[in-house]
Amino acid sequence: MRLHGVRFTLLILVVSASGALCASRASAQAQAPTPPPAPATPAPGQGPVKITLDDAIQLALTHNHNLLAARTTIQQSEAEETTANLRPNPVLMTDAQFLPIFQPNQFSEDYIDNSAQFDLGVSYLFERGKKRQHRLQAAQDATAVTRSTVADNERTLTFQVANQFINVQLAESTLDLAQQDLKSFQDTVNIMQERYRAGDISRDDFLKIQLQLLQFQMDESQARLARVQALDDLRQQLGYESVPQDYDVAGTLDYAPVHGNLEDFQAKALATRPDLRAAQQGVTAANSQFLLQKANGKRDVTAQMNYTHLSALNTASFFGSVQIPIFDRNQGEIARTGFAITQAQEQEKATNDQVMTDVRDAFEGLQTNDQVIQLYRSGYLDQAKEDRDISQYAYQRGAASLLDFLDAERSYRAVQLAYRQALASYVTAVEQLREAVGTRSLP
Repeated sequence: MRLHGVRFTLLILVVSASGALCASRASAQAQAPTPPPAPATPAPGQGPVKITLDDAIQLALTHNHNLLAARTTIQQSEAEETTANLRPNPVLMTDAQFLPIFQPNQFSEDYIDNSAQFDLGVSYLFERGKKRQHRLQAAQDATAVTRSTVADNERTLTFQVANQFINVQLAESTLDLAQQDLKSFQDTVNIMQERYRAGDISRDDFLKIQLQLLQFQMDESQARLARVQALDDLRQQLGYESVPQDYDVAGTLDYAPVHGNLEDFQAKALATRPDLRAAQQGVTAANSQFLLQKANGKRDVTAQMNYTHLSALNTASFFGSVQIPIFDRNQGEIARTGFAITQAQEQEKATNDQVMTDVRDAFEGLQTNDQVIQLYRSGYLDQAKEDRDISQYAYQRGAASLLDFLDAERSYRAVQLAYRQALASYVTAVEQLREAVGTRSLP
C-alpha cells in the first residue's frame, strides 16, 4: 500500500507598513505648565524659603503626584489614537503538499518538480464603512474629554492648595496673636508680682493671675503646633520634594473686596469650567461612538491571491470572501451607543445645573462672609482692645477687680480669634468663588 505525502500549511503574519499617527503629537493641554523653578534651599543665615500663593499653585501643578498620574491618561489616550488609526495587517500564507516524508527514497528533483505542490499567497482585509476614520475620530474625541477632565483636576487641586495656604496663614496669625497675648500678660504678671511683694494685692489674686498665665502658654504651644501641621499638609499638596523642610509662606491674611454680580460670574463659569466642557465633549464622543458602531455593522471583504506550483505548472488563484449579514448586523451596539448619546446629553445638562448652583452658593457665601468682616471692622475690634486696655490699666492701679480684668482679657482674645477666623473664611470664600467660576481671574 502506497503512503501519500502529508500536507503542511504555514501562516505568517507580516507587519503592515501602513501609516500611523505620530504618538509624540504636541498638545498644550496635555503638557504640564512651565512654572518658575522651585526655590532652592537658602544659604545659612538667610532664613527659610518663603513662597507666595501663586508660587504654591505652580509648584503643585508641577510636582503633585496625583495630578502627574492623571496627566498620563492624556498620553494613554493619544496612544489609543495611534492604535485606532492602524490598518489591518496583510497575511502571508505558504504551504507544501504531497511531500514523501515517510518515503524519503522518493525524494528527487523530478518528484519535487512534477508531483509535489507548493503554494504562496497573500490575503488582505478591506474595511468597509470608513471604520478606520470613525475609530480615529472616536479616539480623538475621547482624548478631548480626557484633557478637559485633567484640567478639572487642576482646578480642584488649585483650590485645595489655596485653602491649605490660607490655613497656614490663619495658623501663623493665631500664633502671632498668642505670642502677643502671652508677652502682654507676662508683663502684667511681673507687675502684679511686684505689687504682691509690696503687699498691694493678696496672694490669692496673685495665684489666680499666675494660673491664668498657664492658659496663655498652652494657647501659644497649640498655635505653634497648628502652624507646623498646616505647613506639612501644604507641603504634601505641593509635592514633598518641591520645597525644603523649613519653608514658610509669604504674606498674611488680608481683606480685599471682590466686585461683580452673580450673572457675570455664572456666565464666565459656563464659558470656562473644564468639567462642563468635558460634559459637552462627552456628547460629541458619544456621537462618534454611535457612528463607529454603525460602520462596524458593515461587513468587511477579504481578498486573497495565491501562486501555485504543481506538476511543472505555475498557476495563480484569486479568492474573495465576505460575511452575509443575515443575523449579526451589530444592531445591539448600535442601539446601546444610541442610548449613550441620550445619557451624555442628560449628563451635560446636569453638569450645567451644577455649575450654576456652585457659582450661586459660592457667591452667597462670599457675600455673607463679607458682611461679617464689615461688622468686625466697623468698630468691634477697636472696642474690644480699648476695653482690655482700660481694664488692664485700672487693675494694675487697683481701680478694678481681678475678675473684671480677666473677663476683659478673655473677651479681647475671643474677638481677635473670631476676627482672624472670619477673615480666613472670607478669603476661603473668594477661593471657592474662583473654583466655581473655573478661573482665578474674576470679572
